[in-house]
Formats: sequence, C-alpha cells, structure tokens
Amino acid sequence: MKLAIVTAYPPSKVTLTEYGYYLVKHFRLQEDVTELILITDVTEHKKDLSFTEKGCKITVKECWKFNSYRNLYTVNKAISDTKPDAVLFNLQFLKFGDKKIPAALGLLLPYVCKLKKIPTISLLHNILEKVDLENAGFTKNPILQKIYNFIGTSLTKFVLSSDIVAVTISKYVPILEKKYNTKNIALIPHGSFETPPEPDYSLPPGPKQVMAFGKFGTYKKVEVLIEAVEEIRNRSLQNIEIVIAGTDSPNTPGYLKKMQEKYSHVTKLRFTGYVPEEDVPKIFSDSAVVVFPYTSTTGSSGVLHQAGSYGKAVALPNLGDLSTLVQEEGYRGEFFEPENVDSLADAIENIITDDVNRILLSKANYEAACSLPMSTITKMYVDYFKAIQVTKSTKQIIDVNAINTASEKIKIS
Repeated sequence: MKLAIVTAYPPSKVTLTEYGYYLVKHFRLQEDVTELILITDVTEHKKDLSFTEKGCKITVKECWKFNSYRNLYTVNKAISDTKPDAVLFNLQFLKFGDKKIPAALGLLLPYVCKLKKIPTISLLHNILEKVDLENAGFTKNPILQKIYNFIGTSLTKFVLSSDIVAVTISKYVPILEKKYNTKNIALIPHGSFETPPEPDYSLPPGPKQVMAFGKFGTYKKVEVLIEAVEEIRNRSLQNIEIVIAGTDSPNTPGYLKKMQEKYSHVTKLRFTGYVPEEDVPKIFSDSAVVVFPYTSTTGSSGVLHQAGSYGKAVALPNLGDLSTLVQEEGYRGEFFEPENVDSLADAIENIITDDVNRILLSKANYEAACSLPMSTITKMYVDYFKAIQVTKSTKQIIDVNAINTASEKIKIS
C-alpha cells in the first residue's frame, strides 16, 4: 500500500502536529505499507524524519500553509502527482486555518478524494456538536454561534464523504450516525504515542514540578494553575515549580506573553515555549503531576495519553471528553472543578504531598497507555483500508459493520 497522510508535521506548530508525527513513525513500520506520502504544511526547517528503526520509504510533499486560500488546490495537486493507493486525513475543524474560508476549504478535501475514487479515511479528532464555541475561542455571539453550527454541519457532511470517518471517543459515533444518517463512523482510539519502559516513578531532586503542556489561551488557561500553586504555597508547601510547556493557541496569539507579564512576581514559574520532540520525554519525566487547566474539551487528549506513557499522575477537570476517556480507557487522576482555584489546589496537593497516591495514579495511567500503543492503532487503520478495498471490489455500500466483517475475513485469511 502506498499511503498518503495529510497532516501537520514537526517542526510545524499547527494543531495535531505531534499526532501526525507518531502516525508516520508507526505507519512506516507496518509491513503492508510500502511507501508513505507525507502531505504536510510548509515549514522553515526540514521535517523531523530521524527515525532509528528501519521502515518504508517516506516521500515528503510540503504543499499547504495555515490560513492559505490555495490549500484545496495544492493538496489536491500533491495527491494527483503522487497517486497514492489510499489517503488518511488527520483532521480537526481548525486544521487548515483559524480564518473561516481557509479552514472550510481544507475540509472539502475528503470529498475531492471521493471524486477521485481513492480509498479515504478521515480521522476527526473533534466534532462541532461537542465543542463549546465560546470557551474554545470561536465566538461569544449567540447569532454567530448558530451560523458556525450551520457551517460546521455542512462541512461535516463533506468530511463524511470519506469511506470511513474515524473518531477517538465512543459517544461521537451515535451522535454522528443519528444526526447525519450515516453508517461509516468507526471508533478507533487515540492511542498512546510511546510506550517507554516502565519508569521507577521516582522524582528528580529539587522542587516538585507541576506541569501543563499544550497550546494555551482559548479553553486551556494557565491562570487557574498558577493561582492554585500559589494557594498551595500559602498552605506552607513552598518547594514547587510551575512549568508551562508549549505555545499560544493560533486563536490567541500573545496570550502566554501576557501571562508572563501578569505573573512576573510569581517565583519558580517557567515558560518553556515550543518543546521540540526530542525534549518531550524530559519535560514529562521531570514532572510530579501533569495538570489540565481546561475550561472545556474539544476531543480526545493527546497530552493525557503522553502523561500515561511516561507514568505520570494527572489532575483533571471533571468535564466532557476527559471524563469519558478516564472511564473508557482506564486512566485515573485527581479531579477538580473547572476554573476553581481551591478545587485545583486540593487536587494537586493530594498528589504531590502523598507519594503513595501519586504512584498508584501513575501506574494506572502507564498501564492504560500500554494497552493501546500507536502500533496497534496504525494496524487498525491498515486493516480498515484493506477492508475498504474488499467492499469496493464487491461494490458494497460502505458500512462499518460490513467493513468489520471484511476485516475479519482478511485476518482469517
């Protein structure tokens, strides 16, 4: 199989970059994949392809840019030029831009692949039906929210023209099936980026690091985390360092700089900026707890899966998709009420002052991460692509139940 993956890719700072990296890292090791066509955004520096394991050939086509009006044309041309056997889109609604028209044009691409009759799977990390438009930084205006929902529904229909739309959270399946009267929705879990050897769960000497990781400013707010740690310090526990690892959300440029200025008086507060892939293990390993200072959720959490991979305890808001992930995939953590400083302070303190509790949570999260490695997830995609070819050859209407039946036949043979 000559597989094209349309995704952002390191050193890109566009959303889902890390997920794209690990898709490529593990697809290249699948024996059924003979070549990967990486259709990615243009970056100033070369793409990170420094894999140590031998794998299939990778061809890079840098052809699209965030917020470009030409992405529909350039990606379509890259697909035509490379002639892949199948295409996987790594998507969410702001994948191709945070401006309305570029974002919308990019989401027409699965329909273009349908017209080309190329087997296509679109991985949709979030669905508009479960996004809080105000907290996610889209708009507070109720009229504009209705307009966004109408546009989002229309664009979802174009994404649903894929042979299969994969979602990472089970509750998305019935929502999409019912609203859009479709049978091509598949649940394929997010998976864990890496499964390093089990850690010893000890912490480095020095301050206990309380870390948040991601793109901040919309529904990920650092204020509540900083103020919660200050509250813990006021309770007499002083030896804590706050680590804000990551960058601004594309929707809120300048947010972290403002936070640095606002909290310049706070001691042991470190903003790392962009974290290169090779530095991610140390950022997580040095942390005593990984905190999710979210006001809402917009899909599955790559950060939660990373925290599990490195055997870290987590403090989570009791809301939305994070709660679902904990229930479905076996992750554990201390929960707090969103935007509540005292509640978050209690959750963090329950972890960093109690090593027994911290280690129990850490081990549970490591075990949850190990149960769904990315190698298993990419094998699921390969099986689905092979099954799509079977159903197309027999001229069946694409139906996930039919695909699953075909997949079982492939496995038996």
